[in-house]
Parts: sequence; structure tokens; C-alpha cells
Amino acid sequence: MSRRGEVLVAIMNDPRDFAIARDEHWYRIPLGSAQRMIGDHWPPEWLAFYQTKIFGKEAHAINYYTRVLHIRQVRREELFPNEPVGEKTGRHYYQLLLAPLQELPRPIPSRRWRRIIFIPTTKDKFASAVEINDLYGGSPLEDRLWAEFKRMRILAERQELVQVKERRYFLDFGIHCAEGPIDVETDGDTWHATPERAARDNRRDNDIETVGWRILRFNTQQIQEEMESYCLPRITDNINRLGGIEEGSIVPRKIDPNLPSGTYQTTLFDKR
Repeated sequence: MSRRGEVLVAIMNDPRDFAIARDEHWYRIPLGSAQRMIGDHWPPEWLAFYQTKIFGKEAHAINYYTRVLHIRQVRREELFPNEPVGEKTGRHYYQLLLAPLQELPRPIPSRRWRRIIFIPTTKDKFASAVEINDLYGGSPLEDRLWAEFKRMRILAERQELVQVKERRYFLDFGIHCAEGPIDVETDGDTWHATPERAARDNRRDNDIETVGWRILRFNTQQIQEEMESYCLPRITDNINRLGGIEEGSIVPRKIDPNLPSGTYQTTLFDKR
């Protein structure tokens, strides 16, 4: 709680909750969720809402944000005094007291209509974001690779959740191709060098490959010194071998690293 966050993007999946935020100027977050998923970025200075499919034309995007004026701990019955006693009665929440909602001049959409819960981010990232993945903050290695992906127009999902039975994994980058997805991981030398971490990585890789993902791992030296000669060629080769990036259109898109934009559109007659 000592490090104040700048912007927190929270899910908005209930029109009643949106009406409360708009008209009564508060939003609730379970205490456990704040401690487990937001961590050092709590408490936030600003709050933004990612609206789900129930909101129709405003769905799968961030359309509204506001300043957080005050935060207090409350029990559920304080928030909903007329609610019948049930399973949720007695739960503890943070109640975020809000300034009036402001509408973004340009929504921040999710290309793949992805599921999110919370995204802690900065004011600079929020102000310049074109789409949801621009909001994520990762290691310097992840940010370097993300910048290259944007330059090459390689569409990737940052921190994508993959569920394998009871285990959950967050990918550094998920790239969805016509013939299967790719998980691209950046392995910092210090973080991944221990035997314990190597064993966890091995189990993680086996789980993710079992459900159909192809995994590419790059270490610090490769990303810092061999981006053009090794990392990007390996990634683009795998994208093209899997039929190109799937964007929801009829024809997937392959990558040509020799083109300035990095991409070219396949035709209907290209071999899939």
C-alpha cells in the first residue's frame, strides 16, 4: 500500500454497477482481489472501466475514466443495505469514492475481445494507448519486444491468460495464427536462472504445449543484442509456418521482415 498507483483499469460487467459509478460515484473491489491482483500498484489515483459484451456498442473497450477521491473499507451490507442475506453477505470490500465519470475522446478497444480483470498502468500509457495491450507494463525486455511487435505490426496479446485444468498461466505475448497460437516469453537471466525457476518453467511449458501452444523463449542477450538477427526472424518464421496472423478476417496476414511495415497480406490462393 506504500506505492500509489497511477491508473487502474477495472472490469465493468454489470449495468447496475455502471449506474452506481455514474450516478452514485463509487465502485467496489473485494479486498482479496486488490491484494492478490493489484499488489504494489494499490491504491490507484485514477480508475478506468473496461466494459464487457453486455454494454453493446460500448463493449470490449475502455470508454470512461475518473479520479479516485477516497478509499475506505466496508462490509457488503453497508453498500447494499436492502439486499437479502446470502452467500456474499459479510464480505469485505474497498469502496472507491469517485469524481464524475469522464468519457474518453477515443475508446481504447480490445482487438480480440479479451477477458481482463485488472490492469495497473501509468498515466502516460493510458493517455497514449491505441488498444488494450498498450496499457500493460512489463520488464524492459518485454517492453523492448512489444515496441518491435508494434513496428512490425505483429498483433500480440500481452499477459494473456491460459487455463490448464486447475492451473493458470499468464503469457508474456500470445500471437494467434491461422493454424495455432504462439507463446513468446522473455527470460531475464536473473529471474529464470535458478533451478527452482527452471523446473517451474519446464512444467509450465509442458502444460501450455499440451493445450496447443508453440513456445518461443528469448533471453536477455538475445533480445538486447540479437533482436534483428535472431529473435524477429524466429518469431516471423513461426508465424508464417502457422499460416499467418489470424485477425478475424477471411485471409490471415503473413510477415515479411524485409518490408518497412513488416507485413504483407496473403491472398486466397496462398497455401495455408
